[in-house]
Amino acid sequence: MEEIKVISDRLQTNIEKVIIGKSLIVQLILAAVFCEGHVLIDDVPGVGKTMLARAISKSLGLTFHRIQFTPDLLPSDILGVNVYNQKTGDFEFKPGPILSQVVLADEINRGTPKTQSSLLECMEEKQISVDGMTRKTPRPFLVIATQNPIEHYGTFPLPEAQVDRFLLRVHLGYPSQEEEKQVLRDQILQHPIEEINSVVSAEELLLTQKKVRETHLEESVENYIVQLVEATRADERLFLGASPRGSLALFKVSQAWAAIHGRDYVIPDDVKQLALPVLAHRLIPRGVRTWEASEEILKSILLKVPVPV
Repeated sequence: MEEIKVISDRLQTNIEKVIIGKSLIVQLILAAVFCEGHVLIDDVPGVGKTMLARAISKSLGLTFHRIQFTPDLLPSDILGVNVYNQKTGDFEFKPGPILSQVVLADEINRGTPKTQSSLLECMEEKQISVDGMTRKTPRPFLVIATQNPIEHYGTFPLPEAQVDRFLLRVHLGYPSQEEEKQVLRDQILQHPIEEINSVVSAEELLLTQKKVRETHLEESVENYIVQLVEATRADERLFLGASPRGSLALFKVSQAWAAIHGRDYVIPDDVKQLALPVLAHRLIPRGVRTWEASEEILKSILLKVPVPV
């Protein structure tokens, strides 16, 4: 797994030329990339959500499209549309921005439910369907979605089925004073995003994704994952616990997390550290339904479920 760690370190160093002081968040997103998962970045405006997505796509050397979600955005604007060609007398498919390797769904909660649902198939099955024709998305394929949790006017909350398709949810937070001063200095002449180049090819990434699956999980760690997920379903404070997709997500991310730290095996601390970003957004608490409430409940569950030695 040393080769995966080298690739991860190379990517992280490149991305952190743009995103200052967010090493843990960058590592989490790289873990998602290595196990072919999608990421939801939930934070206030101006903290670098869009820039982080751009830095990742440039570092990976993948095709990139940004979709700005608005209430008037239609599913065809995302998936593509068949257009009649008068010269040939046939319909030609004009692909939408979703058929890119890295897709930034910016302010995804501003799209209507109908538009949001157009992402369900491609995020889970890596394909789209237009007018009865199915087309595969390119590989690698990654959706990075952003949303602003503060502003609610003109927004449409993501349905549980779509939230569950994101491998993990992260938030960047504000930088420290020293980090913010570094951001100011780095942009005196030009934005650092213009200076970074690809450090990993698409072929290297595909091989890395395949290699990550070989990371070993001992049976006791597998039991720990299942017990954590089962505990969310049994907790009376939760209206809905994590689904089997949640346990599978925690399984996959734990493999990638161990690999980017140079190990070919997963330890219980990996699972415990990743539980919040992987499971919290999948839980629906009773009463006030906020992710903050879900996180607090999940923290208490993590204290109760015994960690294997």
